[in-house]
Amino acid sequence: MRYTIVVHKDPGSSYGVTVPGLPGCFSGGDTLGEAFANAREAIMCHIEGCLLENQPIPTECPLEEYQANPDYADGMWGFVDVDLSGLSGASLGKAVDLNVTLPEHIVTAVDSAAAKSGETRSGFLAHAALAEVERRLA
Repeated sequence: MRYTIVVHKDPGSSYGVTVPGLPGCFSGGDTLGEAFANAREAIMCHIEGCLLENQPIPTECPLEEYQANPDYADGMWGFVDVDLSGLSGASLGKAVDLNVTLPEHIVTAVDSAAAKSGETRSGFLAHAALAEVERRLA
């Protein structure tokens, strides 16, 4: 799954990283590479915490929505790919093999959107399904 991050750096300081799509998730690093690596770890910890507390994983918003937030005005934008398969099985639950039949044009659209967001087809469909469940229950 791909997450949007915003990186801030004041003169003479380390890099600070905020993950707008995961409220309260932040990290930093002395180098830009370290900041990105630490952001990945912070995202994993944040998501695992959500799962352990039976909280939904927040869904990403379009980049333009984050960019409209004045708190991020002076930041540099980036993306971090996170492999959720690294989380413990207990926190994610048992994987279930599911056979779904869809028209080819829908599968093509899903695959295209998944590739653009750095996800697998299964990950993209799971994310979309959870977002729809949350929307309908709201």
